[in-house]
Amino acid sequence: MNPVDDASTLSVSWRKSTYSDSGAQCVECGLVDRQWMAVRDSKNPTGPALVFDSAVMSAFTAAVARGGLRSDA
Repeated sequence: MNPVDDASTLSVSWRKSTYSDSGAQCVECGLVDRQWMAVRDSKNPTGPALVFDSAVMSAFTAAVARGGLRSDA
């Protein structure tokens, strides 16, 4: 994971989930290139972003989809 201070400096086409509502409680993500994916707060497009290896993000989203990150707390 690599932090970026200003997400607007990344050459990324940002996307929100189709499940997002208009409440602005969303994150956006986009491909930086074939190896890296960035994530930012949709309410703060010039704020910080986190850049992850695409393989790590694929594993994370697969775990979420199969319910592997559920918490009983």
